[in-house]
Amino acid sequence: MDGLAVTSRVLRSSGRGVALLVAAAVLLVVAFVLVPGMAAGWGSEGGIGDEGELRGALRVAFVGYWSSGAGEFSPALDDVVEYWFRYHVVKALIAVVLLGVLVALASVLWKAVGRTSDLKRGRRIVLGVAGAGVTVFALVALVAVMANVQGAVAPYASLLPMLFDEAVGPELAGTLEDVGRQLAAWEGSGASPALDVMIDGFTRYHVVMAVIAAVVAVGFAVASVVLWKRRAGRSSGKRRVLAGSGVLAVVFLVVAVANTTTVADPVPALRALFDGGW
Repeated sequence: MDGLAVTSRVLRSSGRGVALLVAAAVLLVVAFVLVPGMAAGWGSEGGIGDEGELRGALRVAFVGYWSSGAGEFSPALDDVVEYWFRYHVVKALIAVVLLGVLVALASVLWKAVGRTSDLKRGRRIVLGVAGAGVTVFALVALVAVMANVQGAVAPYASLLPMLFDEAVGPELAGTLEDVGRQLAAWEGSGASPALDVMIDGFTRYHVVMAVIAAVVAVGFAVASVVLWKRRAGRSSGKRRVLAGSGVLAVVFLVVAVANTTTVADPVPALRALFDGGW
């Protein structure tokens, strides 16, 4: 009975903290969806306010920029790229805070699972399922941080898929065909300045993810080593954490290697995008 009373007091004392963390996570998810577009739109000279306006502005600006043959962005395309940069910066910042909240919440829940040995098995299962769910959401938030940092560092390359995600008009279609032809004939620098800028941005886009994924992979690998040295394998729950950390290290290492391969030879991947295969 004493053990049950102590456990109950621990759960009650952590209940408020859990409630605050859950509320913060919900608010941050809402902010992640709604705030970046509004914040990015405040600095837009072209009046971009939502994804539809962004897509339309990008397509018009891209056609004009490409037809000019210049390497420097036109004012219209520069406005679109700057919008997308601000969008990803805000989204990355929110995702970082959300990741911190979810990690804290998962930690509280898993600690609660370890302290409920005197409670009914059903309650432990509920806490365990909640802890697992929050851990999955934390991984999703981690991926969101990675993707938005990548988009902020290389916003122009991040915009390119938006040229293809809906039906295109004849003017844009002709421009995309010209890009594809130039990519097929590309043999090195000295081609169209606009094409060189695109290849450089696309390369930077993959460099960023290669670095981020490598850092995350090392982080999970170090966590696995630390858990192993602490003899985490003594319980089934800790063995699962150790195994999961090791698997994630391998997954992110594969992502890093894949992006490094693209960096070494970016043109085929860029051609695949303009051929509709990416």
